[in-house]
Amino acid sequence: MKVYFPGGKKVYMDTGKFIIETDQNKNDGGEESAPEPFTLFLASIGTCAGIYIKKFCDIRNIPTNQIDLHQSIEYDQVARRINAVKLKIDLPEDFPEKYKNAIIKAADQCAVKKYLQEPFEVKIETKYDGE
Repeated sequence: MKVYFPGGKKVYMDTGKFIIETDQNKNDGGEESAPEPFTLFLASIGTCAGIYIKKFCDIRNIPTNQIDLHQSIEYDQVARRINAVKLKIDLPEDFPEKYKNAIIKAADQCAVKKYLQEPFEVKIETKYDGE
């Protein structure tokens, strides 16, 4: 994967299959043409849990068109950091009661969440062209 800088405050990543675009908000000198990197990071948690919910429901032929997944954060103003990411699954009234806890367990299988709970090291180095 390769990160490149197309101009302004934009930073893109070529994954080989997709181009992931990021930008900064206008207050930080960006154009707000794409999400900020941290927004994508947070979105990866909800969308990851969402795909596990979708898979769970598909296997059981449960429609997902009335299931909503809401994500919020608990933010510590003093420490200036997120303390928790909260996911709330809104189920329709006709959702089978016997699967209520199971759908939570399905969402809990999210790989992004698992990596956050047991973080890996990020190593940064430099090199010159031609090395």
